[in-house]
Amino acid sequence: MTNTALRAGAQSANNTHMVFANEEHEKFYFEKLEQARYQDCYHKALVYILGISENTRKYFSQIYDIRSGCIKTECLRQEWQTSSSVRVVRLAFNLYTNGTPGIYNYESRDEQISECREYSVSDIFCCDYARYFWQGIRLRYPEYCQKQKPIEEILTDVR
Repeated sequence: MTNTALRAGAQSANNTHMVFANEEHEKFYFEKLEQARYQDCYHKALVYILGISENTRKYFSQIYDIRSGCIKTECLRQEWQTSSSVRVVRLAFNLYTNGTPGIYNYESRDEQISECREYSVSDIFCCDYARYFWQGIRLRYPEYCQKQKPIEEILTDVR
């Protein structure tokens, strides 16, 4: 994952350039976002994250219903999933729903707890996509990811 497409005109909500894994990721993001019901921070993060992996781009319609706005948690158990694509889907779902929706695919409390643990930071971020996951988080939480002032400027403002 060393290929990084940086679209000169693409800016995230906090006015920083967006980083894409490759040209396919960038194309997917803008095409799917245009089709989405809303262009809010939830949809931007979901579409951006799901566009990172070739696998999740290919099976997008099995992950998310763009017309209804509903996620399809059953996709987490599909044969086409890889260890990386499952991470991508879980982060996308978490940013979109503010939860761990995959747990509802299980009836047993132990299985639900096990699935919930799969949403931990270490289980999601320990992969080659981590640098792109940060961009998705910035899209979802622009109010907390604004460019910070240098410490010197903050200290000058205090005096």
